[in-house]
Amino acid sequence: MGKSEQFNKWFNAFILIGMAVVTVLVLAFKLRDAQDGQALLIIAAAGSLCGVLANVLSANGRILTFLFGLIDVTVYGVMCLTGAKYGNAALHLLYFLPMQVVGFFQWKGRGADGKEQVRARRLTGRGWLLWGGIFLAGLVAAYFILSALDKTEAAGAVRWLVLMDALSMMCNLIGQYLLSTAYMEQWFFWIGVNIASVLMWVLTLRQSPDSSYALVYVVKYSFYLLNSLNGLRIWLNLSRGER
Repeated sequence: MGKSEQFNKWFNAFILIGMAVVTVLVLAFKLRDAQDGQALLIIAAAGSLCGVLANVLSANGRILTFLFGLIDVTVYGVMCLTGAKYGNAALHLLYFLPMQVVGFFQWKGRGADGKEQVRARRLTGRGWLLWGGIFLAGLVAAYFILSALDKTEAAGAVRWLVLMDALSMMCNLIGQYLLSTAYMEQWFFWIGVNIASVLMWVLTLRQSPDSSYALVYVVKYSFYLLNSLNGLRIWLNLSRGER
């Protein structure tokens, strides 16, 4: 086993075991103190563990990512709906959920199976301009639409919770498409998703300290951020020389 493979083995174990341990500890702590919402907390924790497994598999180019991703996006979409994160709720239930099926067949067409990694590729310069323009235009539109819909945050020069929701939404939209079509550049958008999501749920905790599941998602997306950095490293190698 080469040094890169050995590092990847231990890093994957760290992400999976670390997330499992932290989630169980957070679950036990919050269940002890929570007056209600225990069922939501347990469901959120289980979905988060499936999500971490899906993300680790995705970083390694393994097609089983879509099985565990199906569970994760369903749970997370429902949790966002209960927490008034309407952009993320619609994103996960109406887009991410069917895209798990699309991605599965796309990856099969690019050689992924139970043993083989997907054949990754890279965007051209024109592709970068296209997706960069879509991202900026979509971010502005999503911010103003979600600002009009959201009634939970006081108005100000910048509504930060809404901005993080919009940023996460756009990075998710583009990242999922690039994931399903096996482009390496997906990882730049997943890094954006994870940073925005950590900030969004931290802001939620500040506004609603008794939220039973927000802390689970702060932990979840912190681990996701580490995994996305490793995913970028792996896919740079998988996509070398590909277009």
